[in-house]
Amino acid sequence: MNTTPHDESPVLRVAGRPVGRYHTRPELSPRLSPRPYLHPVTTLSGTAVTEFSPADHLHHLGVGVAVPDVEGRNFWGGRTYVRGQGPTEPADHGAQRHSGFRSIGPDGFVAELRWVAAVGELLRERRTVAATRLTDSAWALDLTFSLTNTTPKPLSLGSPATNGRPGAAYGGFFWRARKEPAAPRVFTADTEGEEAVHGTRADWLALAGAGWTLVFAGATERTRQDPWFVRAAQYPGVGSSLAHTERLPIGPGDTVVRRVVTVVADGTLGRSEAAALVRGAVHP
Repeated sequence: MNTTPHDESPVLRVAGRPVGRYHTRPELSPRLSPRPYLHPVTTLSGTAVTEFSPADHLHHLGVGVAVPDVEGRNFWGGRTYVRGQGPTEPADHGAQRHSGFRSIGPDGFVAELRWVAAVGELLRERRTVAATRLTDSAWALDLTFSLTNTTPKPLSLGSPATNGRPGAAYGGFFWRARKEPAAPRVFTADTEGEEAVHGTRADWLALAGAGWTLVFAGATERTRQDPWFVRAAQYPGVGSSLAHTERLPIGPGDTVVRRVVTVVADGTLGRSEAAALVRGAVHP
Protein backbone atom coordinates (compact mmCIF):
# COMPACT_ATOMS: atom_id res chain seq x y z
CA MET A 1 0.00 0.00 0.00
CA ASN A 2 1.13 3.52 -0.71
CA THR A 3 0.94 5.43 2.59
CA THR A 4 3.27 8.29 3.52
CA PRO A 5 2.88 10.93 6.29
CA HIS A 6 1.53 13.59 3.97
CA ASP A 7 -1.20 11.19 2.86
CA GLU A 8 -2.89 11.10 6.26
CA SER A 9 -5.36 13.90 5.39
CA PRO A 10 -5.30 14.20 1.60
CA VAL A 11 -7.01 17.13 -0.12
CA LEU A 12 -9.25 16.55 -3.13
CA ARG A 13 -8.82 19.07 -5.92
CA VAL A 14 -10.85 19.91 -9.01
CA ALA A 15 -9.19 22.07 -11.67
CA GLY A 16 -6.56 22.91 -9.07
CA ARG A 17 -9.09 24.08 -6.48
CA PRO A 18 -9.38 22.32 -3.09
CA VAL A 19 -12.91 20.91 -2.68
CA GLY A 20 -12.58 18.40 0.16
CA ARG A 21 -10.28 16.98 2.83
CA TYR A 22 -10.29 13.32 3.84
CA HIS A 23 -9.42 12.63 7.47
CA THR A 24 -8.04 9.12 7.92
CA ARG A 25 -7.28 8.93 11.65
CA PRO A 26 -9.45 11.45 13.51
CA GLU A 27 -9.04 11.80 17.26
CA LEU A 28 -12.62 11.26 18.38
CA SER A 29 -14.40 9.93 21.45
CA PRO A 30 -15.17 6.19 21.19
CA ARG A 31 -18.89 6.99 21.60
CA LEU A 32 -18.80 8.80 18.22
CA SER A 33 -17.73 5.56 16.48
CA PRO A 34 -14.48 7.03 15.09
CA ARG A 35 -14.14 6.69 11.34
CA PRO A 36 -12.57 8.37 8.31
CA TYR A 37 -14.64 11.15 6.74
CA LEU A 38 -14.60 13.99 4.23
CA HIS A 39 -14.89 17.55 5.61
CA PRO A 40 -15.04 20.28 4.66
CA VAL A 41 -16.48 19.58 1.24
CA THR A 42 -17.06 22.76 -0.74
CA THR A 43 -18.46 24.03 -4.00
CA LEU A 44 -16.02 25.31 -6.62
CA SER A 45 -16.56 28.86 -5.30
CA GLY A 46 -15.62 27.71 -1.79
CA THR A 47 -19.02 27.39 -0.08
CA ALA A 48 -18.92 24.65 2.56
CA VAL A 49 -21.66 22.04 2.09
CA THR A 50 -20.81 19.67 4.96
CA GLU A 51 -20.81 19.87 8.75
CA PHE A 52 -18.62 18.07 11.25
CA SER A 53 -19.87 17.00 14.69
CA PRO A 54 -22.64 19.63 14.92
CA ALA A 55 -24.29 20.28 18.28
CA ASP A 56 -27.53 18.56 17.23
CA HIS A 57 -25.75 15.30 16.31
CA LEU A 58 -22.13 15.12 17.43
CA HIS A 59 -21.65 11.82 15.58
CA HIS A 60 -22.46 13.32 12.15
CA LEU A 61 -19.08 13.53 10.48
CA GLY A 62 -19.22 15.24 7.08
CA VAL A 63 -19.40 12.66 4.29
CA GLY A 64 -18.71 9.00 4.89
CA VAL A 65 -20.06 5.52 5.52
CA ALA A 66 -21.64 4.56 8.85
CA VAL A 67 -23.95 1.75 10.00
CA PRO A 68 -25.79 1.81 13.37
CA ASP A 69 -26.07 -1.96 13.69
CA VAL A 70 -23.47 -4.48 12.53
CA GLU A 71 -24.47 -7.60 14.45
CA GLY A 72 -25.48 -5.38 17.35
CA ARG A 73 -22.37 -3.17 17.23
CA ASN A 74 -22.84 0.55 16.64
CA PHE A 75 -20.69 1.95 13.82
CA TRP A 76 -22.82 5.11 13.55
CA GLY A 77 -22.08 6.79 16.87
CA GLY A 78 -24.19 8.12 19.73
CA ARG A 79 -27.34 6.33 20.81
CA THR A 80 -29.10 3.82 18.61
CA TYR A 81 -32.57 2.27 18.71
CA VAL A 82 -32.73 -1.13 20.39
CA ARG A 83 -35.90 -3.19 20.11
CA GLY A 84 -37.72 -3.21 23.44
CA GLN A 85 -35.46 -0.52 24.92
CA GLY A 86 -35.73 2.49 22.60
CA PRO A 87 -32.77 4.86 22.03
CA THR A 88 -29.87 3.29 23.91
CA GLU A 89 -26.21 4.11 24.39
CA PRO A 90 -24.42 0.86 23.55
CA ALA A 91 -21.53 -0.50 25.55
CA ASP A 92 -19.68 -1.41 22.34
CA HIS A 93 -19.16 1.34 19.78
CA GLY A 94 -17.31 0.09 16.73
CA ALA A 95 -14.60 2.00 14.87
CA GLN A 96 -13.39 2.15 11.29
CA ARG A 97 -9.60 2.03 11.14
CA HIS A 98 -7.73 3.31 8.13
CA SER A 99 -5.23 0.69 6.97
CA GLY A 100 -3.68 2.58 4.08
CA PHE A 101 -4.11 3.80 0.52
CA ARG A 102 -3.86 1.50 -2.46
CA SER A 103 -3.60 4.59 -4.64
CA ILE A 104 -3.83 8.33 -4.07
CA GLY A 105 -3.77 11.52 -6.14
CA PRO A 106 -5.19 15.05 -6.17
CA ASP A 107 -8.45 13.91 -7.75
CA GLY A 108 -9.12 10.86 -5.58
CA PHE A 109 -7.91 7.76 -3.80
CA VAL A 110 -8.57 4.11 -3.00
CA ALA A 111 -8.42 3.38 0.73
CA GLU A 112 -8.53 0.20 2.80
CA LEU A 113 -10.34 0.16 6.16
CA ARG A 114 -11.01 -2.34 8.97
CA TRP A 115 -14.32 -2.23 10.89
CA VAL A 116 -13.50 -3.39 14.40
CA ALA A 117 -15.38 -3.77 17.70
CA ALA A 118 -14.62 -5.33 21.07
CA VAL A 119 -15.07 -8.80 19.54
CA GLY A 120 -12.50 -8.03 16.84
CA GLU A 121 -12.72 -7.31 13.13
CA LEU A 122 -16.12 -7.72 11.53
CA LEU A 123 -15.70 -6.12 8.11
CA ARG A 124 -13.06 -4.89 5.73
CA GLU A 125 -13.86 -2.04 3.40
CA ARG A 126 -12.38 -0.75 0.19
CA ARG A 127 -13.42 2.87 -0.36
CA THR A 128 -12.91 4.57 -3.72
CA VAL A 129 -13.35 8.33 -3.97
CA ALA A 130 -12.99 10.45 -7.10
CA ALA A 131 -13.58 14.15 -7.79
CA THR A 132 -14.48 15.25 -11.33
CA ARG A 133 -15.18 18.66 -12.85
CA LEU A 134 -18.56 18.90 -14.59
CA THR A 135 -18.90 22.62 -15.40
CA ASP A 136 -17.39 25.91 -14.22
CA SER A 137 -19.80 25.82 -11.26
CA ALA A 138 -20.27 22.11 -10.54
CA TRP A 139 -18.22 19.01 -9.78
CA ALA A 140 -19.00 15.43 -8.79
CA LEU A 141 -17.91 13.36 -5.79
CA ASP A 142 -17.98 9.68 -6.73
CA LEU A 143 -17.86 7.35 -3.69
CA THR A 144 -17.91 3.55 -3.86
CA PHE A 145 -17.64 1.33 -0.81
CA SER A 146 -17.24 -2.45 -0.67
CA LEU A 147 -17.88 -4.19 2.67
CA THR A 148 -16.56 -7.74 3.08
CA ASN A 149 -17.48 -10.02 5.98
CA THR A 150 -14.14 -11.25 7.36
CA THR A 151 -15.65 -13.40 10.11
CA PRO A 152 -16.31 -17.16 9.80
CA LYS A 153 -20.02 -16.64 10.44
CA PRO A 154 -22.86 -14.83 8.65
CA LEU A 155 -23.50 -11.31 9.89
CA SER A 156 -26.10 -8.70 9.03
CA LEU A 157 -26.48 -4.94 8.90
CA GLY A 158 -29.48 -3.27 10.52
CA SER A 159 -30.97 0.14 11.21
CA PRO A 160 -33.28 1.65 13.82
CA ALA A 161 -36.09 0.93 11.34
CA THR A 162 -35.32 -2.79 11.23
CA ASN A 163 -35.06 -2.68 15.04
CA GLY A 164 -38.55 -1.22 15.47
CA ARG A 165 -38.36 2.54 14.87
CA PRO A 166 -40.36 3.35 11.69
CA GLY A 167 -38.86 5.85 9.28
CA ALA A 168 -35.33 5.68 10.71
CA ALA A 169 -33.64 3.48 8.11
CA TYR A 170 -30.34 5.31 8.17
CA GLY A 171 -27.06 3.50 7.65
CA GLY A 172 -24.66 3.33 4.69
CA PHE A 173 -23.52 6.34 2.70
CA PHE A 174 -24.41 9.53 4.60
CA TRP A 175 -23.87 13.22 3.89
CA ARG A 176 -24.42 15.72 6.70
CA ALA A 177 -25.10 18.97 4.86
CA ARG A 178 -24.71 22.61 5.73
CA LYS A 179 -27.29 23.86 8.26
CA GLU A 180 -28.82 27.26 7.58
CA PRO A 181 -31.65 29.32 9.11
CA ALA A 182 -34.07 27.95 6.52
CA ALA A 183 -34.43 24.27 5.68
CA PRO A 184 -33.16 23.29 2.22
CA ARG A 185 -35.51 22.39 -0.59
CA VAL A 186 -35.80 18.65 -1.24
CA PHE A 187 -36.89 17.29 -4.63
CA THR A 188 -36.50 14.49 -7.13
CA ALA A 189 -37.43 14.32 -10.81
CA ASP A 190 -41.13 14.09 -9.93
CA THR A 191 -41.49 14.60 -6.15
CA GLU A 192 -41.20 17.61 -3.87
CA GLY A 193 -40.64 17.93 -0.11
CA GLU A 194 -38.97 15.99 2.70
CA GLU A 195 -42.02 13.93 3.66
CA ALA A 196 -42.77 12.94 0.09
CA VAL A 197 -39.18 11.99 -0.76
CA HIS A 198 -38.03 10.32 2.47
CA GLY A 199 -38.08 6.53 2.27
CA THR A 200 -38.71 6.42 -1.48
CA ARG A 201 -36.58 5.15 -4.34
CA ALA A 202 -35.49 7.66 -6.96
CA ASP A 203 -32.66 7.78 -9.48
CA TRP A 204 -31.58 11.08 -7.96
CA LEU A 205 -32.43 13.38 -5.07
CA ALA A 206 -31.56 17.08 -4.70
CA LEU A 207 -30.98 19.18 -1.60
CA ALA A 208 -30.88 22.90 -2.41
CA GLY A 209 -29.85 25.56 0.10
CA ALA A 210 -28.86 29.22 -0.02
CA GLY A 211 -26.62 29.38 -3.05
CA TRP A 212 -25.72 25.70 -3.27
CA THR A 213 -27.25 22.42 -4.46
CA LEU A 214 -26.33 18.79 -3.83
CA VAL A 215 -27.70 16.14 -6.18
CA PHE A 216 -27.31 12.53 -4.99
CA ALA A 217 -27.57 9.63 -7.42
CA GLY A 218 -27.32 5.89 -7.03
CA ALA A 219 -24.77 5.02 -9.70
CA THR A 220 -25.48 1.30 -9.98
CA GLU A 221 -28.70 -0.65 -10.40
CA ARG A 222 -28.25 -2.23 -6.96
CA THR A 223 -27.63 1.12 -5.27
CA ARG A 224 -30.77 2.57 -6.86
CA GLN A 225 -32.82 -0.13 -5.16
CA ASP A 226 -31.98 1.36 -1.76
CA PRO A 227 -34.50 4.01 -0.60
CA TRP A 228 -33.31 7.47 0.37
CA PHE A 229 -33.09 8.63 3.97
CA VAL A 230 -33.80 12.37 4.05
CA ARG A 231 -33.81 15.05 6.71
CA ALA A 232 -34.33 18.76 6.04
CA ALA A 233 -36.44 20.49 8.71
CA GLN A 234 -34.67 19.06 11.78
CA TYR A 235 -31.23 19.06 10.16
CA PRO A 236 -30.01 18.68 6.56
CA GLY A 237 -28.77 15.20 5.76
CA VAL A 238 -29.11 12.56 3.06
CA GLY A 239 -28.25 8.89 3.09
CA SER A 240 -28.82 5.75 1.04
CA SER A 241 -30.45 3.08 3.21
CA LEU A 242 -28.73 -0.31 3.31
CA ALA A 243 -31.37 -1.76 5.68
CA HIS A 244 -34.73 -0.14 4.99
CA THR A 245 -37.31 -2.71 6.09
CA GLU A 246 -35.14 -5.82 6.50
CA ARG A 247 -31.64 -6.51 7.72
CA LEU A 248 -28.99 -6.91 5.04
CA PRO A 249 -27.21 -10.28 5.37
CA ILE A 250 -23.55 -10.74 4.43
CA GLY A 251 -22.22 -14.29 4.39
CA PRO A 252 -18.65 -15.22 5.36
CA GLY A 253 -16.33 -13.82 2.70
CA ASP A 254 -19.19 -12.12 0.86
CA THR A 255 -19.09 -8.46 -0.19
CA VAL A 256 -21.71 -5.72 -0.41
CA VAL A 257 -20.97 -2.89 -2.86
CA ARG A 258 -22.69 0.48 -3.26
CA ARG A 259 -21.81 3.56 -5.34
CA VAL A 260 -23.24 7.06 -4.85
CA VAL A 261 -22.30 10.03 -7.03
CA THR A 262 -23.02 13.50 -5.65
CA VAL A 263 -23.12 16.64 -7.77
CA VAL A 264 -21.83 19.63 -5.79
CA ALA A 265 -23.02 22.84 -7.44
CA ASP A 266 -22.94 26.54 -6.83
CA GLY A 267 -26.35 28.17 -7.13
CA THR A 268 -29.86 26.84 -6.66
CA LEU A 269 -30.63 24.31 -9.37
CA GLY A 270 -33.99 23.41 -10.85
CA ARG A 271 -35.09 19.95 -11.91
CA SER A 272 -33.82 20.10 -15.48
CA GLU A 273 -30.42 21.44 -14.42
CA ALA A 274 -30.07 18.81 -11.69
CA ALA A 275 -31.04 15.99 -14.03
CA ALA A 276 -28.59 17.14 -16.71
CA LEU A 277 -25.70 17.33 -14.26
CA VAL A 278 -26.47 13.88 -12.87
CA ARG A 279 -26.48 12.41 -16.36
CA GLY A 280 -23.07 13.94 -16.98
CA ALA A 281 -21.71 12.72 -13.65
CA VAL A 282 -22.99 9.14 -13.73
CA HIS A 283 -22.76 8.54 -17.48
CA PRO A 284 -19.97 10.82 -18.76
